[in-house]
Formats: sequence, C-alpha cells, structure tokens
Amino acid sequence: MTNQRDPNGVVDVAFVGRANIDLTVQVPRRASPGRTSFASSLTASPGGKSLNQAIAAARRGGRSCLIANVGDDSWGHQVAAALTGAGVDTRHVTLLPQTTTGAAIIEVTPDGESYITLALSPATELTTDDIRRATDGLDAQAVVVQLDLPPQPVTALLNRRPAPIIIGNLVPHRELDNALLRHLDVLVVNQHEAAAILNTTTDDPLTAAAELRQLGPSTVVVTAGGHGAAYIDSHGAGSVPAPAVSVVDTTGAGDAFLGSLALDLARGIPLPDVVTTAVHVGAQAVRHAGAQAS
Repeated sequence: MTNQRDPNGVVDVAFVGRANIDLTVQVPRRASPGRTSFASSLTASPGGKSLNQAIAAARRGGRSCLIANVGDDSWGHQVAAALTGAGVDTRHVTLLPQTTTGAAIIEVTPDGESYITLALSPATELTTDDIRRATDGLDAQAVVVQLDLPPQPVTALLNRRPAPIIIGNLVPHRELDNALLRHLDVLVVNQHEAAAILNTTTDDPLTAAAELRQLGPSTVVVTAGGHGAAYIDSHGAGSVPAPAVSVVDTTGAGDAFLGSLALDLARGIPLPDVVTTAVHVGAQAVRHAGAQAS
C-alpha cells in the first residue's frame, strides 16, 4: 500500500510503533468489583499511538509515514483505509496474513477521562528486520519511536539513526538498555510516565524533565494534561500552560500533541514555539470524542 502524497517517498516525520482498533464506550461510571456498568453503543475506530500521531502530523499539513504491522483482517483494512484517507504514507504498513489486528478497549467517563486496556497482537509487533527494511533509504527529517516496543527493534533503530532527529515516546520496555536513551534527541513523556521512569512521585513536570535529561536525551518534554507541558534543552527550560477548554474525551490528546511537536521540530521551529503549538493542539483534541476526530 502506498500513499502518493510524495512520489519520491520524502516525509517530514516517520512514526514507528503500533496501530490497532479502538473499541470505545461511554460509561456513567466504571464498574465496581462484581457489578455491571451499562454503557453507550460500542464504536470501533482506527487507533494506536503511532497511527494517531501520524494522522495528527498529516492533518497539520505535514508529510508523515507510519511503520507498523496489522493483521490482514477487517480491522487491519480499516486501519489502512483511515491512514490513506488522512494522507499518511502507508508504504511501510504491512498487513500480515492469518493475523489478528490488536485492539484497545477504552472506557470514557463523563469527565472525559479515558481508561485504556491494550489487547496486543504479538504477531504484529515490529521486528528488527522490519526496522531494517523500512529505514533503508528512509528520507525523513525526524523519526518518532515508541520506546515500549520490544527492545530489539528499538535498539536497531536507535543505533541506525535513520533521520537527523530521533524522538522517543513512552516508558521504555523493561528490557531496553537505558544507556540507549543517549541516542535520543528528544524524549516526550507524560507526568505519569516520567514518574515511572524516574521511580519517583514528583508532580512538577519541569523538575521531572530536568531529571530525565540527566539520563541522556538532549531535549525532554513532559506533558501534564490540563496543566500544559514543560521542556528543557541545552538552551534553557520553561513551561507552557494549557488553555481552558471543555473536556469531552482525553483519548489521543497526547498523540495529537506529539504529532504536532514532531512535525514542527522537523521543520526547524524553536522548541518553545513547538511546545506552545503542541499544547494548543492537544487542548483542541480533548474537545472531541475519539482519538482523531479533531
């Protein structure tokens, strides 16, 4: 499958990770132990962090591609169609025969909070060979990789450095060598993920960003939901407050943030401006139901 957005395959950002189907229900409250909670009708829509990020970058006018595997089933074809429809280059999206596409089970409560359980499809996890094939000749200004992928493909990608800017997202896989974080130009995590990496309870995103930078990444950005985001690099540090908005669904807000951030970094925009725009993009995302509706 190839999107013809650029016939030469040139992209601003390549996103490396997972794509799946989001199975979402609106619930008045989460069920207590031994009880049943009635929900809205079930919706099934394409999702997955890397897919959401690639679509976010494309919708901001960027050239993005996704490197991921899905099953050659109805869900996998639904994922592929959504990517193509959004203008994402799908030449590195592989539909694997006799394989089930993964799913995320999402409960959204009236306050807009989303509770997500990911049902992985192990057969669709990227391999080292997948990374080598996809990055050979890759022409991208930036690459975003999910650090919670199996350690072998992540290690291969970080050692290859297939783009001038390498951005890591999420808590690294428990078997990933933390020394590899020095290969990251940018690490982007939310407050909860930062606390897990640092094994701390700090609630100050700026402090967390500074401590994470000591692990090796040149630049660190820590998001804080409705409180905005903090950033630090060799030029300085700062915080960006989030605008006040009515929250409908937080699903995918962090992905909208990261898709925007990666695109603007690829375009050479200064970090403070990049983070400011990304915060506003994330704030707009929570005003709509679903991961990509905004």
